[in-house]
Amino acid sequence: MPIYEYRCAACDHRFETIVRGSEAPSCPSCRSTALEKQLSVFAVGAGDGRALPAMPGPCGTCGDPRGPGACSMN
Repeated sequence: MPIYEYRCAACDHRFETIVRGSEAPSCPSCRSTALEKQLSVFAVGAGDGRALPAMPGPCGTCGDPRGPGACSMN
């Protein structure tokens, strides 16, 4: 079940949702079905042979998701 990102053309709400089979998604804010599928960050570069840049891992001292050296516990 893929997760897609959408922008509602009626109310400009941006959201992501799981799409099952042939079901048509609707905006969780206004229930409109006038949606524009957005390019997902994870979809960029997929299948073109290029690797995406590696993101830093969490800090080993405090677990800060910004990576080592991002907190004052160092």
